[in-house]
Amino acid sequence: MASVLSNRNLAIATAALLAVVLVAVVRGASQFPGLPLLVQIHLASMIIIMGVTVPMLLGPKGTARHRLLGRIWAALMLGNALLTLCFNAGSRQLGGVFVGDFSPIHAISLFVAISVPQAVLKARRHDRAGHEGNIRGLVIGSLLVAGLFTLPFGRTLGEWLMGR
Repeated sequence: MASVLSNRNLAIATAALLAVVLVAVVRGASQFPGLPLLVQIHLASMIIIMGVTVPMLLGPKGTARHRLLGRIWAALMLGNALLTLCFNAGSRQLGGVFVGDFSPIHAISLFVAISVPQAVLKARRHDRAGHEGNIRGLVIGSLLVAGLFTLPFGRTLGEWLMGR
């Protein structure tokens, strides 16, 4: 019996979340240009990250393709973590931690900023178990859990998804 947290199941969950996000983006496409540029960049790159996550989890590990996708994934994840430090929690304003607005989502950003370089270092050291553990934590915590929290509570994607 496969583990609930198997690569296959994490890939399925990521693909499902990606599908929901894409539906929301299509429904809210007319409002996308009105978002701050940093939010547009964040949303677009998170879509790419989720799209890259699925083949990385399902495909063979250690191949040139996996390493290339991993570099793209790591760069986008790290860039997004740093970018989201500029977001204010619960609003479309910018400034984030740099203007004293710190929230649980910023803690996730810091987790990502620390975990991505660790995952890369572990991969380079051929510490497969450590690398896989970091990646699983990142996928679960920063993609799936954080991604699900973009849908309720009057957040932009949730509003778009519900047609508001």
